[in-house]
Amino acid sequence: MLDYVGLESDLGEEERLIRDTARRFVEERVRPDIGDHFQEGTFPTELIEEMGEMGFYAPNLDGYGLPNVSETAYGLLMQELEACDSGLRSMASVQGALVMYPIHAFGSDEQKERWLPALGEGEAVGCFGLTEPEHGSNPSAMETTAEADGDEYVLNGSKTWITNSPIADVAVVWARESSAEGTPVRGFLVETDRDGVTTAAIHDKLSLRASITGEISLQNVRIPAENRLPGVEGMKGPLSCLTQARFGIAWGAVGAARDCFEQAREYALDRDQFGGPIARFQLQQEKLAEMATEITTAQLLAYRLAELKERGDLRPQHVSMAKRNNVRTARDQSRVAREMLGGNGITTDYSPMRHMANMETVYTYEGTHDIHSLILGEDLTGIAAFE
Repeated sequence: MLDYVGLESDLGEEERLIRDTARRFVEERVRPDIGDHFQEGTFPTELIEEMGEMGFYAPNLDGYGLPNVSETAYGLLMQELEACDSGLRSMASVQGALVMYPIHAFGSDEQKERWLPALGEGEAVGCFGLTEPEHGSNPSAMETTAEADGDEYVLNGSKTWITNSPIADVAVVWARESSAEGTPVRGFLVETDRDGVTTAAIHDKLSLRASITGEISLQNVRIPAENRLPGVEGMKGPLSCLTQARFGIAWGAVGAARDCFEQAREYALDRDQFGGPIARFQLQQEKLAEMATEITTAQLLAYRLAELKERGDLRPQHVSMAKRNNVRTARDQSRVAREMLGGNGITTDYSPMRHMANMETVYTYEGTHDIHSLILGEDLTGIAAFE
């Protein structure tokens, strides 16, 4: 596998074990059928509990049976999952960074005890309800409300583009507490089998097809007051979750790009034209050299991100740079890899065009490429272009 400057030579024993375990799981259990799932628009739900048993959900958290591995180990896990398909990494990323993380960071002891073991083992599935039909890049304008009524809250609103929602047992829903002064944004744990909750699937996607995506409709949904996340108020809650998830995306995109490179290199060495392998042509070598350079740059950024996160120096803007750069790299290099495969590259027998389609979603979700540009612009100039 591409590791041109030997970054993996510095990995610890645990990090190597996690990388190798995830890589073997992908090769044996997922990759053989992932092209079919992409074509059919399905996710291999039979693997959800198996992924939990292997510790793929929030392994960088501690307590409640969670492994508490290093941030590099977590990144390597995301890398190996997305080397197979973005839908696989999205499942683990949402379950861990967007559902388990806020419960772990902001939940009550009772909430943690109820949900973290079940989610970590894959016995329960979670989803994250932030994006609304009219509010994507500007989530602070959300219209979903939660109104206190005695010892309950009544939730109304809708969320969309929600990974896992049609199969979720619980949703972390962000809403405005309309009955509180200033209508602050708060997080609520909403069991999806409650009256008034519907989670319709979104069909006919042309990207991230091997992922279950849906909506969350909340119509006078009553939940007990103890379902509110007590440890956070305001946009800090959902945005801190997104920082965790974007960290995983920055690593995962490297996996997708690396898989495209490996398929292109193997094809170039095996494909004979004009009396020999096409890898002997300067045009093909230039493409491989550029791909390797761009992917290595993305790897260096991902590893540095993990170092900063481990020592508590990671800022959201650092993650924006890595998410922005690494997803763009995967998007661009998947297209180059598809070119090198010629006509064969448009089939599901090869991964680059599937990765290329998936990257259109990853390029857009959890902060579009343009939004992350503006985040960096504000950090570099002190001027907010959002206002």
